[in-house]
This record gives sequence, structure tokens and C-alpha cells, in this order.
Amino acid sequence: MRTSDLAPTTRTGTPIEPRNFNRAFESHCRRAGVPRIRVHDTRHTCASLLAALDVHPRVAMRILRHSQISMTMDVYTQIPSPETRKALDRLNRSLDRSSDM
Repeated sequence: MRTSDLAPTTRTGTPIEPRNFNRAFESHCRRAGVPRIRVHDTRHTCASLLAALDVHPRVAMRILRHSQISMTMDVYTQIPSPETRKALDRLNRSLDRSSDM
């Protein structure tokens, strides 16, 4: 397995220093106008979004590179209730309408 298979790399293929990666991530968050979160929290967000999109848990497990389905489902994924899904669908429709203006 190559180093780049395990960690983010620079354009030249060397591993990115964690502090530099975090600085770049924070810079992207600022430019995007989104709240700053820990880089690791993006994995939880990804897992929950995949669950909300009804992506099969095994597929999510492979995307997140977990070796056990229990890690994906019990630790990383928060499955929304039907009421939460309904509220999020309404929010999405509302945001779609406001972007058309």
C-alpha cells in the first residue's frame, strides 16, 4: 500500500503535515462561510449524509474505510427519524426556492 492510499498528500506525493492540513481546511471553511468544525467531524457528517440518502451501510463502510460495519453504524452514523427527514426535506425545498431568486 502506498503512503497516498493512507493519508492526504501534497502535489509531489509527500504526506501533508497535519497542522498545514488543518490550516488549509479552516481557510476553506472561512471562504465557504461555514462554521469551523474539526476535520475528523467531516467523517461523521459524511456517514450521516450517506445514511440519510439511503446508501447501503456496506457501501458507506467502504467509503469511510472502516473494517467493521459496527464502527460505521454505531459510532459514525446518526440515522434521522422520519420526522427529522421530513423537516430536512422542507428545509431543502425552502433553500432551493430562495436560491432561485
